[in-house]
Amino acid sequence: MRLPFIQIDAFADAPFSGNPAAVMPLTEWLPDATLQAIAEENNLAETAFLVPCPDPETADFDLRWFTPGVEVALCGHATLASGHLILAALPGMTEVRFSTKKAGVLTVARMPDGYALSLPAWVADVPVTGDRLDAFAAALRSRPEAVLARGNDYFIAVFDSAAAVRGLDPDFRAIIDLQRGADIMVIATAPGGPGDADVVSRVFVPEAGVDEDSVTGSAHAILTPYWTARLGRDRFTAHQASRRGGTLGCRLFGDRAVLSGKCRTVIEGEFILA
Repeated sequence: MRLPFIQIDAFADAPFSGNPAAVMPLTEWLPDATLQAIAEENNLAETAFLVPCPDPETADFDLRWFTPGVEVALCGHATLASGHLILAALPGMTEVRFSTKKAGVLTVARMPDGYALSLPAWVADVPVTGDRLDAFAAALRSRPEAVLARGNDYFIAVFDSAAAVRGLDPDFRAIIDLQRGADIMVIATAPGGPGDADVVSRVFVPEAGVDEDSVTGSAHAILTPYWTARLGRDRFTAHQASRRGGTLGCRLFGDRAVLSGKCRTVIEGEFILA
């Protein structure tokens, strides 16, 4: 069996920037264990699998995402990459809709300069305090001004400067121990410095097999409601200060976080199943 394989740099102005994602369109779902094994073999932050949606009134495609270790509830950059693949192949199409298991229907629409990705705006507003806050400070090896939680999976660690975020040297084992058995994401963020984007961030997800993610759409789905409220406006620019780095536009539109960015296709080929 030969499966189409396309590697796309998402939130990237040029090759070797942004966040690489594998996108693999299928005619029908393979067993979950096979999907996970393919993602492990690809060894990228995410592999996105899509099949035509059986209900075209709901969406155009069903979409799932796997890291090398787990299936995730939401992945922004691999959704953007999937939208780029479909819209590049169908120039008469202006928007593609993806139905997902836990994040609802997500859309990718053409823009004059890239794409707009619509994600649910998830709010992290529960303060982490006491010994739990101390544990986050120890895991990040730097004490944030505050840590805010969305449930037990997403955490925003707020710092006072972009330099503090860029200088972090986390203890990834300690991050895993913060919530053992859960796929947690720690998002370190701060206001941008002079000549920088409005907001700077880094994202750590070692439990999912990705110590530091390159550019993370789902993290900005959480940063968007936080920073629009703090900045007092409905949009801002964001830079994820990973080694590869990437820049996004972020806008709050009702209960949606609309992220803008570009994509570059870098590899096209086949994945061969024995």
